[in-house]
Amino acid sequence: MYTLDTKGNRVYTSRFKITAEGKVSKSAHPARFSPDDKSPDNRVTIKKRFGILPTQLPSKPCKASFASS
Repeated sequence: MYTLDTKGNRVYTSRFKITAEGKVSKSAHPARFSPDDKSPDNRVTIKKRFGILPTQLPSKPCKASFASS
């Protein structure tokens, strides 16, 4: 568990905590992987239809434009 201090740095704690500012501590670890796959049919259908997984497609260029001053 961790909270953020005034500078934005992580302050790690050993248990769930609410800070003086009212912020709740967050988990420092990612969520566990669930082997109970809820929608394998969709991924299999896409794989059969296109012959490739969406994660294997080349990345698209970003369309963000930045204004020059």
